[in-house]
Amino acid sequence: MTKKISKKGGVILVVLVVLITSSYLYFNREEKVEYDLSVAQKRNLVEEVSVTGRVKPVDSVNLAFEKSGRVSYVNVEVGDNVFAGQVLMRQGNAELVAQLAQNEAELKSQEAKLSELTRGTRPEEIKIQEVKVTNAEVSVSEAKKNIVDKMQDAYTKSDDAIRNRVDQFFSNPRSTDPKLVFSVNDFQLDNDIRTKRVFIEGVLDQWLEESNQIIYTEELTLDIASAKENLTLIKDFLDKVSFSVNSLLPTSTLTQTTIDGWKTDISTARTNTNTAIVNLSTAHEKLKTSESNLLLEENQLILKKSGTREEQILAQEAIVEKAMANIQNTEAQISKTILRSPISGIVSKKNISVGEIISANSSVVSVISKTKFEIETNAPEADIAKIKIGDNADITLDAYGDDVVFKGSVAVIDPAETIIEGVSTYKVTLHFLDGDDRVRSGMTANIDIYTGMREGVIAVPQRSVITRNGQKIIRVLKSDMTVEERFVEVGLRGSGGYLEIVSGLNEGERVIVFIK
Repeated sequence: MTKKISKKGGVILVVLVVLITSSYLYFNREEKVEYDLSVAQKRNLVEEVSVTGRVKPVDSVNLAFEKSGRVSYVNVEVGDNVFAGQVLMRQGNAELVAQLAQNEAELKSQEAKLSELTRGTRPEEIKIQEVKVTNAEVSVSEAKKNIVDKMQDAYTKSDDAIRNRVDQFFSNPRSTDPKLVFSVNDFQLDNDIRTKRVFIEGVLDQWLEESNQIIYTEELTLDIASAKENLTLIKDFLDKVSFSVNSLLPTSTLTQTTIDGWKTDISTARTNTNTAIVNLSTAHEKLKTSESNLLLEENQLILKKSGTREEQILAQEAIVEKAMANIQNTEAQISKTILRSPISGIVSKKNISVGEIISANSSVVSVISKTKFEIETNAPEADIAKIKIGDNADITLDAYGDDVVFKGSVAVIDPAETIIEGVSTYKVTLHFLDGDDRVRSGMTANIDIYTGMREGVIAVPQRSVITRNGQKIIRVLKSDMTVEERFVEVGLRGSGGYLEIVSGLNEGERVIVFIK
């Protein structure tokens, strides 16, 4: 029994020794470290910015008429080749063309007058002007005679209207208390008629006296005004009388025949008076026109006799310049009815046909350049500082795949930002270096812009550079397998994942990229 226990105790002791030894060896073993290394070598680095954009023509114009109007002529269709200055379409402009012809004729007339003024007045022209003055004087004299006749005729018609046609239904018409031979229901109207009849009697007497004293060679302004005033008075009086007579009804002492006769006489009187008013006004206008023409011809004669003054020539020169300006203005208006292509290219859009009415500033035709294309893209703000005008670029188009590469260069960088989905970007325009018929407007382009290049510089993988507290650090594995951390100055970031080391690292040194 004792032997069995001793034997079992020995086994346990051995196991404990093995376990203690194994634990010691495990916890005190040296952990083996593995490094992903890269050797610092001289390389050629190229920095690039990759973006996408869209092809558009270098020259692209949307044309519209400045004024609304009906299209009368269309000379192109979509796809047609056009040259700079070619007429594409036209609005109706017949009125403007006629106006231009009139303006050109006016210019010739004014230039002839200027030439005449510059040359001076000839004796023959003075004689002709004297004849014009004489003719104008005759016209004035005839107009005065005519108006005197019309004033006398106006008196005659007025005298007949009152003393012959109206007085037949008055008792004592020329007395101070004339009375109507019929009754008027309106007391005020009856009183007005009788009162005005007394007043008109005096007017007719005075008018006759003045009419007998009129001499056509003298000033007639006051006589004309007086005659017009008298006619107005007679007309108003006849209107009241007509109203009272037209309201009469037959009675035992007043027949319908008598009433009808009175109505006819009053109607004739009113017609004659109105005719006299029109005749006098017409004669007066003719007199004023004749007097105005006489004054004009007399002034012309004075000018011709006095010779041409410098001020006249200057004034006429100004008139000629104005006529020329009118021509230029009309030509400008005509040009606004004609659409010409400002560039040579291809018609890409046409929105109008002959006969349609187009509103002002509505695009009707578009022209794009035929061979010159460019690409517009938006570069993020993180890359825009790298890009500069003149940078070369490789361009591929989705239409032809990655195997077809076109060469280009940066032409324009917009200074102002463009916000796209809340992110600031900057529009960059690239030009194709060579013309190629395969390029079409609207194609999607993939662009690699080469923003920098370094040849023969020490470079390491970008992953091997650590940023700590704003400083760049690199870990170098020494020959004795110890690790040394160094501060380095970095330069160009290459497109292949390598970073230029400007200082702090020598060629051939082993750099830790990653610790496994």
